[in-house]
This record gives sequence, structure tokens and C-alpha cells, in this order.
Amino acid sequence: MSSSAPGTKFRTDQEAFWAGEFGSRYIDRNRDEAILAAKTHLMSNLLRAARGVSSVVEFGPNIGLNLLALKRLLPNAEYGAIEINADAVEALRALGWVEAHHGSILEQHFERTYDMVLISGVLIHIDPDMLGAVYDNLHAASARYICLSEYYNPTPVMVPYRGHENRLFKRDFAGEMMDRFPDLRLVDYGFQYHRDPNFPADDVTWFVLEKTG
Repeated sequence: MSSSAPGTKFRTDQEAFWAGEFGSRYIDRNRDEAILAAKTHLMSNLLRAARGVSSVVEFGPNIGLNLLALKRLLPNAEYGAIEINADAVEALRALGWVEAHHGSILEQHFERTYDMVLISGVLIHIDPDMLGAVYDNLHAASARYICLSEYYNPTPVMVPYRGHENRLFKRDFAGEMMDRFPDLRLVDYGFQYHRDPNFPADDVTWFVLEKTG
């Protein structure tokens, strides 16, 4: 598999990590109906608070399991994505209903806005020094809602990830976004537990933020 074009330059080590072979192997680990069921449950929780959604863009969707879950719940919505791994972009485009952009979420890619901007399990892998750029791009792409599903910690901490250092960071991403953008308000939040009897997930905390300006 070719995950990125020869000579591609990345701004951070984390970008190169996910654009390369590790990111492509991640695709194979996530082709699972049980994972899709858990994601459908999570997306239904988000949509209890994010109402009237007719367009969605996801930042870093990999092969689009969250988008597939949302498609079940919002079959008539428009869907967009920005993904750094070329193999994942190919899978997204093969769905036939996702406008998939190949690139980094550190850059702006959209001239339009979407009712709902989603990022899930991605902020935890961003270089902390670059989070501000991602927050800005999430905010700029949103017409109304920003939905986050990430590992939460009240203070920033780095956690070893599959034998790698500086590849996974926990912090209060939603709180930082509300501090950065006064027009954001917290609408809802929740937790999905890895021992849930029906929809086990990866101990993620989700947040729905709404633009009030």
C-alpha cells in the first residue's frame, strides 16, 4: 500500500506517523462490525443534542466508520472529510457519498461550513504545540456544532501508545476550545465505557459544543 506521495513533507512527527504504514495498519484493525455498532451508539448520543443536522464533516475519519454510523442515522445528509492517510482516503472515496480531501487537519481545506464538525480519537494524537491550529480549523468549518470524542484528562498528559512515545496525549480538549472561542457553549457530554455490555468502546468522553454567535 502507498499511504502518502513520495517526497511528502509533514509539519510534525505525528503527521508522518499516521500518514505512513502505521496509519495504514490501523485501517485493518478497525474493519469490524462490533466497532461500527459502538460508533453508531455514540453518534446517536451526539445527535440527541446536535439537532437539525443536514451536513457533516469529519476531521481524521480514517476509513469512515463514524461517517458510516452517521449515514445510518442521517441518510440524507451531506458528508465531507479531511484525512491524511492516502489508503484511508481511497476507502472514503470508494463509499461514493463522502467528499474526501487528502491532507492535514493542520491546514484549512473547506470554503464552506457544515452543520456539524466531528473529530474523534484524533486530537489525542496531535502535537500539543499544533492544537491551536486544529481548533481554529474545526471552528472555521462549523456552521453550528462541533462534536469531540477523545480521551479526557483535566490536565495535559502524555501516554505511551503501542510502544511509541509522543504519539498520544490526554487533556481537556473541549474546555480548551470553549476558552479559545467565547461563542461556543457546552450542550451535552457523556462517557462510553469499555465494559458496556452492549456497546463497548474505548473509554472515550464525548462533547457537543454549539456556536452561539
